[in-house]
Amino acid sequence: MADGAVTEAARVLIAADKFKGSLTAVQVAQRVTAGLREVVPGLEVWALPVADGGDGTVAAAVAAGFERREVRVTGPLGEPVVAAFALRGRTAVVEMAEASGLQLLPAGVFAPLTATTYGSGELLRGALDAGARQIVFGVGGSATTDGGAGMLAALGARFLDAAGEPVGPGGGPLIEMASADLSGIDPRFAEVDLVLASDVDNPLTGPKGAPAVYGPQKGATAEDVASLDAALAHFARVLEKAVGPSAAEYAAAPGAGGAGGIGYGALVGLGARFRPGIELMLDVLGFGPALERATLVITGEGSLDAQTLHGKAPAGVAAAARAAGKDVVAVCGRLALPPQALAAAGIRRAYPLTGIEPDPAVCIAEAGPLLQRVARDIARDLWG
Repeated sequence: MADGAVTEAARVLIAADKFKGSLTAVQVAQRVTAGLREVVPGLEVWALPVADGGDGTVAAAVAAGFERREVRVTGPLGEPVVAAFALRGRTAVVEMAEASGLQLLPAGVFAPLTATTYGSGELLRGALDAGARQIVFGVGGSATTDGGAGMLAALGARFLDAAGEPVGPGGGPLIEMASADLSGIDPRFAEVDLVLASDVDNPLTGPKGAPAVYGPQKGATAEDVASLDAALAHFARVLEKAVGPSAAEYAAAPGAGGAGGIGYGALVGLGARFRPGIELMLDVLGFGPALERATLVITGEGSLDAQTLHGKAPAGVAAAARAAGKDVVAVCGRLALPPQALAAAGIRRAYPLTGIEPDPAVCIAEAGPLLQRVARDIARDLWG
């Protein structure tokens, strides 16, 4: 047990992302807090759940004091779903996965060619209707690869085939597009600061584009990937005729390939600007003031691996904490980074669930109790 002097001096900020498939970011913070206080009852601990723009972003904003708002929108398969955004004052946090995410698909069902972002457009309109004039648009976790065409159509754009009929939903039918008209897009976007929050910097098409890199995880076969890549390239060419050279420039811009190309639609049609997701979310959530009080930061996510180092939440938290001279440790389900990579990222040590339970299936099923045990180990190592 730590003595009173150590307890009073230590102030712990828990700024972790979700353990995907096991625990929300809020639940991670609750379990870590409980485990720490079992060993050090008087420890000062507070939580700021974080997200990088993907699924869980709205929940993190609500945990930070935003109000949860719900809107009935069109899901990725065309069915109605209830989606949420977060609002504080005139700032909204909108998560495209709430309306168009993979988690909305039935188990084992994919629609790589026809899943639509129409509901994401409806969700953005809901934020506008609620009075938002700054919108943080988290893009990630999508079921879609339609270049944001569905989103833009929901907001007033018209995409027609050679017969003058609206093209069908999803990325596949975009190959049939003959004309595009963006003049009907909700004029309020001209007065809104719309910021894309994404942890990817992929372009729209090509070997590193949305279909090639992310299509397979949405059920796309090799043939589907080729079809989607051709359809999105055609979509960009038609938009170039409608709005000028900027359409081609945006297609190659970092973040255009985010969430199946919805980043592209937001850039070319809604006047959005791109910022790395975790940097933007830390600003919106008030991470800076919370960090000032802390002597230790605990971050983490389900898997600490090579992807973590490329814009994921723990890397962003650790970078900000290191810049402020704060110690950082991490919790995770699985650890696939060597100590030198952790140190380079600003993380002193990582504590994986697999360190106390080697069976990954058990780690997923019992993530909460195991994480609480891990937190006890952290407290003993630091103050025991």
